[in-house]
Amino acid sequence: MSRVQLALRVPDLNASVAFYSKLFGTEPAKLRDGYANFAIAEPPLKLVLIEGATGEATRMDHLGVEVESSEDVHAATARLGEAGLATDVENDTTCCYALQDKVWVHGPGQEPWEVYVVKADADSLAKQQGSACCTTPSH
Repeated sequence: MSRVQLALRVPDLNASVAFYSKLFGTEPAKLRDGYANFAIAEPPLKLVLIEGATGEATRMDHLGVEVESSEDVHAATARLGEAGLATDVENDTTCCYALQDKVWVHGPGQEPWEVYVVKADADSLAKQQGSACCTTPSH
């Protein structure tokens, strides 16, 4: 099963976790320092919350499609490249407390999209150097 991911940069992680727990009727699947994610069954959504600066409005960080396997990521990479989109592949990258394979593309308004698979848990929110992952404020 694939599902859409919405990653939001939020000024108050605790308040956002409380709100989205009520909105979707579920607790976070993962809750770490400065980070939470919800694996919502209905509607199928991976909601990611990344703690941003206090006092700033919530904003979109990035969008994504979570897939089931590395093969699905590789197939998406081929399909996107054949469609003429510039891709940025990251294999075995650590981002958002997970080891992932992913491919990035950007929409016409520079909105970042990733197609990714989570391969394992990781101990760090921080991206690997050179990654387009969720810690760059410009996203």
